[in-house]
Amino acid sequence: MDFQMMRVQSLSEGGIAEVPAQYIQPPEERPPISDDLTIIDNSDEENVPMIDVFGFDSEQRDTVCKLIGDACAQWGAFHITNHGVPFELLDQIRGVGLSFFKDCPDKDKLKYACDPNSPASQGYGSKMLRPEAEAEAEAEAETSTVLDWRDYFDHHTLPLSRRDPSRWPHFPSNYRQVVAHYSDELKLVAQKLLGLISESLGLPTSCIEDAVGEFYQNITISYYPACPQPHLTLGLQSHSDMGAITLLIQDHVGGLQIFKDSRWITVHPQSHAILVILADQMEIITNGKYRSAQHRAITNSSSPRLSVATFHDPAKTVKISPAFELTSNSSPPKYREVKYGDYVSSWYTKGPKGKRNIDALLINS
Repeated sequence: MDFQMMRVQSLSEGGIAEVPAQYIQPPEERPPISDDLTIIDNSDEENVPMIDVFGFDSEQRDTVCKLIGDACAQWGAFHITNHGVPFELLDQIRGVGLSFFKDCPDKDKLKYACDPNSPASQGYGSKMLRPEAEAEAEAEAETSTVLDWRDYFDHHTLPLSRRDPSRWPHFPSNYRQVVAHYSDELKLVAQKLLGLISESLGLPTSCIEDAVGEFYQNITISYYPACPQPHLTLGLQSHSDMGAITLLIQDHVGGLQIFKDSRWITVHPQSHAILVILADQMEIITNGKYRSAQHRAITNSSSPRLSVATFHDPAKTVKISPAFELTSNSSPPKYREVKYGDYVSSWYTKGPKGKRNIDALLINS
């Protein structure tokens, strides 16, 4: 059987008892899972901060700014509530995504298959690294590229010139309408958050948004099928996101983990909260005052899981560097300027591997 030509969902639902070799993580990357439970149960420990943004009410702005600043500095991630996105829409985007993966026949799904040799191409897929990544891994005497236990559908949603709903699933019938509405709502939330994050650093409200420029937004619906050997696999390997800010919602299953204080902490699912994840360009712009969040997804043997990640990135022609207001003789720039397109190319060619791509830009590295 040619496992590489099969989607992960097909492998899982085909009843395999063992994970194919290309999905097995190196021992040092494997999650500490035994009998489908993480060995370290952090249910009573600290978790990602939950911040009520009060509908972005100006009267609560100072309080919210302080909470967001603390969360950015300590976690690089936080949940927000009272964000203004209708709960019904959050449920709808999860619903149409799940319906595509669970109810749409494989032959129809494959009509939307993305180009496997083009990174981050729009459509239905299972692998997101360039083929050169395997050659580079072998040249570095590492194991060949390990695949994630995940299928996904990536939508190019903003700017509107990139948005072509005809390339999105037609099933269920409201799929395209829901994704477009969700895209518009999440853009507004991202813009408001960038303003609050700027203010939390004492910067003008528009500072970070001006540095990022027009949002290039992608929405990725990820489906993590049940896995017969979750202790050997990852749904998504350890990485930090490459862009500016990511807004994510999960279903009730859970499996997202954030790396903090030298340990992995499972993010408790919150059905109508939005998880805000700082990405690498945010770390550069803030000159390391706020660091991007390293995260991964683990699997389990009993329940498939779904998440919806909305990425807000600069255009590939934009040059990113530390904000002038955050540098001085006593606090010089920590990161080299980078053209975002070059950063993306490096990320997909080398692979994420934790935070190695952002760390490579440190001036004193």
